[in-house]
Order: sequence, then structure tokens, then C-alpha cells
Amino acid sequence: MPTHKLIFAGPKGAGKTTAIYAISDIPPLVAKPAQAKHQLVDTSRDFGVLNLMGNEKVQLHEIAISEQKLVLPEDWLIDGIGLILLLDNSRNEPIKDMWLYLKAFQEFIAGTQVAIGITNMDKSISPGIADYHAQLQKSNFNPPIFSVDARVKNDVSMLVQSLLYSLNPGLAD
Repeated sequence: MPTHKLIFAGPKGAGKTTAIYAISDIPPLVAKPAQAKHQLVDTSRDFGVLNLMGNEKVQLHEIAISEQKLVLPEDWLIDGIGLILLLDNSRNEPIKDMWLYLKAFQEFIAGTQVAIGITNMDKSISPGIADYHAQLQKSNFNPPIFSVDARVKNDVSMLVQSLLYSLNPGLAD
């Protein structure tokens, strides 16, 4: 059975690790910051596993990347089926963060899909979901986007399901 991976990315504090802990069916594995050939990239990875129907499994990989060095180790994206982009609405410029990450993952997204989860909207209600949609529509880009609490399994599940549905609309049947 092929390995499928969902990639979780976003700025520090957006809830990537927390989201993986919320939905993983195994205790997530925490990797130390990258070493050796990726040392200059300032990255780290955590991962969990989500069990789907029919004994299928999806690995949940976090890629934490310094915003100053948005360079992706391409081998980390092999077998990736989509991107869950988490954004922290309480940061100074969360829409700018969105564009930074969408640009960094542009090639990956072109061959897969992306779903966007906005965290910490309880701490900062602006920008709102409509503001993110308006920004994305300027580029004729319309991924699923939700306000989520990365600690809440149902919120993260909804985000993952929206991504899986956008990959295969027949999943709803």
C-alpha cells in the first residue's frame, strides 16, 4: 500500500503540532530540528498517523520552517497528497504569512491541494475569514478556509476532510 502524507505547515505558534496531536491515531513522533543536509534550512518535523476506512493510513507531517528561510526540502514532500496551512490570526500580518507559505508551497499545491485553517481568531477577530477569501479570490484561488481551534479534534478533522474532499469530490458519496 502506498504511503500518503498530509503536510501541515504555517508560522510558529499557528498550531501545527497541536493539530497533529488532536487527530493522530498514534502518539505523534517528535523529530529534533533538522540536521546534516537540511541544517541550513532551520526545519523540524513531527508526525502522526490518521487511520481511514479500509485500512488506509495517512501520515500527518509537520514541517516547521523559519519564515526567514522558506526553503523546502523537496524530499519531505514526496508522497504528499495535500497541504494543511495553519495561520495564526493573532500575528501582526497573518495575510502576509498566508501568501509567504502559499508561495513557498506553490509547486507542491499545483499538483495537490491546500486547505487553510485560521487559528487564534478568539484572540484577534481581524482579519476575518471573508478578508482571507477576498485576498485569495484576487488570484482566482479558492481553497477551503475555516476558523479552527487546533486543540479540537472536530475542527482539525473538518479541515482535513475538506482537503480530502477537494482532492476527490466522490469521497462524500
